[in-house]
Amino acid sequence: MSEPKRFRVLILGGYGVFGGRLAQLLADEPGLTLIIAGRSQSAAEAFCAGCKGAACYEPAVVDRDGDLAAALARLEPDLVIDASGPFQNYGAAPYRVIEAALVYGVDCLDFADGSDFVEGVARFDEAARRRGVAIISGVSSFPALTAAVCRRLGHDLSRMDRITAAIAPSPYAGVGLNVIRAIASYAGQPVEVVRGGRAVKAFGLTESRRFTIAPPGRLPLRNLRFSLVDVPDLRALPKEWPGLQDIWTGAGPVPEILHRALNGLAKLMRAGFAPALTPLAPLFHFVINHLRWGEHRGGMYVRIEGIRARDQAPIVRTWHLLAEGDDGPLIPAMALAALVRRRLNGQTFEPGARSSVRALELDDYEEMFAARTIYTGVRDESAGDDRKPLIARALGEAFETLPPTVRDLHNGAPGVFRGEAEVERGANPLARFIAWLFGFPAAGKSIPVSVTIEPSPDREIWRRDFGGRRFQSELTLGRGRSEALIVERFGVVRVALAFVVDGERLRLIQRSMTVLGVPIPLALTPYGDAYERESDGRFRFHVEINLPLLGLVVRYKGQLSAETFSSPAKAGEDVGTERAGMCL
Repeated sequence: MSEPKRFRVLILGGYGVFGGRLAQLLADEPGLTLIIAGRSQSAAEAFCAGCKGAACYEPAVVDRDGDLAAALARLEPDLVIDASGPFQNYGAAPYRVIEAALVYGVDCLDFADGSDFVEGVARFDEAARRRGVAIISGVSSFPALTAAVCRRLGHDLSRMDRITAAIAPSPYAGVGLNVIRAIASYAGQPVEVVRGGRAVKAFGLTESRRFTIAPPGRLPLRNLRFSLVDVPDLRALPKEWPGLQDIWTGAGPVPEILHRALNGLAKLMRAGFAPALTPLAPLFHFVINHLRWGEHRGGMYVRIEGIRARDQAPIVRTWHLLAEGDDGPLIPAMALAALVRRRLNGQTFEPGARSSVRALELDDYEEMFAARTIYTGVRDESAGDDRKPLIARALGEAFETLPPTVRDLHNGAPGVFRGEAEVERGANPLARFIAWLFGFPAAGKSIPVSVTIEPSPDREIWRRDFGGRRFQSELTLGRGRSEALIVERFGVVRVALAFVVDGERLRLIQRSMTVLGVPIPLALTPYGDAYERESDGRFRFHVEINLPLLGLVVRYKGQLSAETFSSPAKAGEDVGTERAGMCL
């Protein structure tokens, strides 16, 4: 019996960054033959030799500036994917691949990230319909994922007013030279955006905003700088939502010092004091792929503003995506992988030429996210959120997943909680002195503990008594670079804490510290495990504080029960000497 015909997918630029990641995502499909094509036979062969999985890999030489029609006739693909780029610099004949696909009569998808290029494919719509061919352009995070997120966030809106979208690649993601060439091509150059409901000109990479990507209950990314980029969303989304008043799209490459240098060059170019940056693309490519540090994490942020249909209330919602390690760089290729699988499963695309704005829904992505360390969540930032408890505002929708006793302690009501604790002190003499200086309790077992929580609309005062040793702190919701964090202040020290839901535990993870307003390098700040949990129906806590070189300062753990929710001592009432405390 003959083997069933395999579905053949030609990937132009198949051994490049994006083409290679697409091939990686499709490696487990036994019915696929992936034709890995480019200008170099040896590079294509080397890539195929390193691939593992159920799919078959076939190296091929295809020059997109050569005779593409002959190449398609020779390779006989069932689907063509253009992953070569840069789509902003395709010269006088930017649509050679699409034109060849129409001649051959095969569906064509691309990774295009240029607004002009993606908007321009509409000119082929009539020809594609006559030929029965689907041309789908810009099949990547911008705009396929952005549009899917906006539809989900705005499902109950009568009007979409503003869209903001930003992507934050990990510094270790690995950026291809063509991506750098694309960015350099529009740095300091006019970019069409919608502001005040009108199309106006802005300038690529010359304006910046800061956002914090913080899926509810997850450890957020650090607050990042994003700069305006020219992506298909800027033209495609206003057509999807005709009443749109404003749209802004940004990218947040790190380290920030290199990002700011690129901003400076873009501003100089806009002012006419610097030449085009495209010739510098190889230098930028080398620098950004070699001078990198920080966390190996990336993410995406989408914010929508509009009017809800049922009551005409103004709505503000944000969607957050966090990708750990090497999973983040795969996200731009996921849209193409999903569409390839559709074709492999017998589904067809509607003929015509268009952008990818309606190619997928968020459900399609979430299925792929679930198989990887990629987490998403929504935060409602509409008016009225400030009435929620402080910790609930930091955690968002994850607050309702906390164990009941943990949730009750943070429910925003005044309360007194009593219990007992076990305290351990460090052995280092200097560490013991620091523990005494900050008022931490002495070592012991079964120490009586009381915690009084005094909430107000924008802060909470926590007063603690460990067997007569009293200390307190003030908790507020972080702003600016501490957005989505809880800032705890004790004396001249401020600590920004991430509240992270980890199974049955609520972990407190330090993200920054200042003393007298001066930032302290993270390597010099206290560290240790701190969490809350529920056991046997009771609230349990564990706090450990260590210092670099000195080791353990103090470790205390115990349990608390709610005694009363009558009015506690008023803020400012004498409860003993004010000392430092790290929550709980």
